[in-house]
Amino acid sequence: MTPIQALQKYFGYNQFRLSQEAIIANVLNKQDTLVLMPTGGGKSLCYQLPAVLLDGLTIVISPLIALMKDQVDSLNLTGIPAAFLNSSQSPDEQKDIAIQLKNGEIRLLYVAPERLFGADNRMMGFLKTLNVVQIAIDEAHCISQWGHDFRPEYLMLAGLKNEFPNVPVIALTATADKLTQKDILDKLNLHQPAVFISSFNRENITYRVNPKKNSFNQLLTFLDARKDDSGIIYCLSRKSTEALAADLKEEGYAAEAYHAGLNNEVKARNQEAFLKDEIKIIVATIAFGMGINKSNVRYVVHMDLPKNIEGYYQETGRAGRDGLASDALLLYSPGDAIKLRSFATVENNREQSAIMLKKLDDMVNFCQLHACRRQFLMHYFDEPFPDNCGSCDFCLSEFVKFDGTLIAQKALSAVARLKERFGTTYLIDFLRGSKSEKIWADHKLLKTYGAGADISKADWQRYLRELIAQGFLQVSEDGYSSLRLTQKSEAVLRGDLQVELIASQVTDEQEHETQNYEAELLADLRKKRQEIAIGENLPAYIILSDATLLEIATFLPQKMDELRLISGFGDVKLAKYGREFLAVINSYSKEKGLTSRITQKSVKRERKAAKPKKGKLSDTFQATYLLYKEGKSVTEIAHERGLSPTTIEGHLSRFIQTGELDVYDFVNESKIPAIKDAVESYGSAMLAPLKEVLGDAYSYGEIKAVIAWMNREA
Repeated sequence: MTPIQALQKYFGYNQFRLSQEAIIANVLNKQDTLVLMPTGGGKSLCYQLPAVLLDGLTIVISPLIALMKDQVDSLNLTGIPAAFLNSSQSPDEQKDIAIQLKNGEIRLLYVAPERLFGADNRMMGFLKTLNVVQIAIDEAHCISQWGHDFRPEYLMLAGLKNEFPNVPVIALTATADKLTQKDILDKLNLHQPAVFISSFNRENITYRVNPKKNSFNQLLTFLDARKDDSGIIYCLSRKSTEALAADLKEEGYAAEAYHAGLNNEVKARNQEAFLKDEIKIIVATIAFGMGINKSNVRYVVHMDLPKNIEGYYQETGRAGRDGLASDALLLYSPGDAIKLRSFATVENNREQSAIMLKKLDDMVNFCQLHACRRQFLMHYFDEPFPDNCGSCDFCLSEFVKFDGTLIAQKALSAVARLKERFGTTYLIDFLRGSKSEKIWADHKLLKTYGAGADISKADWQRYLRELIAQGFLQVSEDGYSSLRLTQKSEAVLRGDLQVELIASQVTDEQEHETQNYEAELLADLRKKRQEIAIGENLPAYIILSDATLLEIATFLPQKMDELRLISGFGDVKLAKYGREFLAVINSYSKEKGLTSRITQKSVKRERKAAKPKKGKLSDTFQATYLLYKEGKSVTEIAHERGLSPTTIEGHLSRFIQTGELDVYDFVNESKIPAIKDAVESYGSAMLAPLKEVLGDAYSYGEIKAVIAWMNREA
């Protein structure tokens, strides 16, 4: 069986994602491998598929019992025999698994690192009697003390290559900067490993950071539009998770707390209820979620500041693992950063303390950012990215600006007169003329003392954030976070350079594309899935993902052969559940007078996109078109019109469809056949799957342009 045949048979997909195919080939060639792939990018498949193809046992080292159970349930459901060994099992259960392992009946065995290298070493001795063909180390960043989630027990894994010198090791993580990557490779003693780094971009997640003001009301406003969705809310302290969960219950939400201080029975019960959709919201500390495989989490909220970008990225990455649109909201208060500085210090380790404080400063910079948040995240992980993603709070907003040169001059002058020794809080109090004893007596005699008394504290905080973002001020990295002047400051103070600040911002909601699916059918399919899940005592998303149900509700397959074409239906799931879901689809279709749309999934050529509507919509399209004909680039038009490049590309695609613009002006001729082939295979109803299939070398703009060209009017 070839890898692609195994992918279709067991997992129900006919295309690999990201670098999966190359990684799997490397493992099958018995080469050590390090994989950096975003959460939800399909890391698990990189060792699960070789486990099917290699004739022997794959050992998977995983840090959490809940994750092991989740993965094993999912694998067994697809027809791949898997098991775990951990402290939650009885001696009889463990004995049964040992017998199955001896008989070669299990392909994947999940164990925790401390169990592998126990004091008596019995487990290692037993495993060495078996035909071990692959070792996978999940959450590999846990081995590095420079990582954000160091676990001392992972250091024991350094001995793996001594025990199994000829067995390929694949180490996997979603978050590791360059320092952590090097540490993983060094500590695991991997032999000439191939390193695969996929894009860190989770394009289906919209990132937002809001100033924290009456946070509970802010949260309720956010949740009001998401009452039926699953979500995770992170808090800094155990006490606040329990208080917030109780408050949400009073407001009618199905919510429970999760933190390390709860007893194991309560933790397991709450996690299980969340995985099975019996409760919609988990309010947790960061003790919750590492390796959580729940694919239909639609949002992640941080009520408090995370300690570092890696943790934030991994926690937000628990949303939208199924590829559907999801949200990440962070409520930021400068006070949170001050609180966290004490936690970031590592006793008797100045070097590590400095690294942790720098990571915290990076997190603060992300929150205070006045630019594309996604670009900041990508640059943090050393990945190039354009300055407008079209799907973060900054890029989704239009800004009304004003001449803020005088305000900037007051701030910069104050920083200079205070000899660049003080932080934001002191500077604002100084500018506002605070009578507090905290303001030095000689500072109250300075000319700029009280020069900004007419501006509120909140506005000063906002303006200073903007001045930092625009490079007129910088924050020192010496641990004191004092504000300092930059090379650009002098020109502003001389009056040679104008500074624009933001008066207000308006969110641009044009970006959200609507899916052409049957909403009532989707609800019926979810009910059927939940019914099956309860009967089998499994989480609903393990039966079928939300993305699979959405695809069904879009293309309305009417027969088993058509259902086979839906992503996520492997042979076992098709045989087991196919007829039950077809009964729901056929009943709905008959009632509504609908027929199968499965041909639209493979060929979209006949279906032409609607012409631009009259009035306002065509006016805005025409404005973009005229600017383009004047010779301006997409980026220049986006800047001039205050819209995102994604929106501008969408406008111009309409004119490719009418024949007024040439597709070759937007897409290299050599790329068109691949895009055309992908559209004909998968349809053009949803762009995200096409982008995933085509990879990072193809942009959304190029895909839109080719779809418009394929639908061009005669």
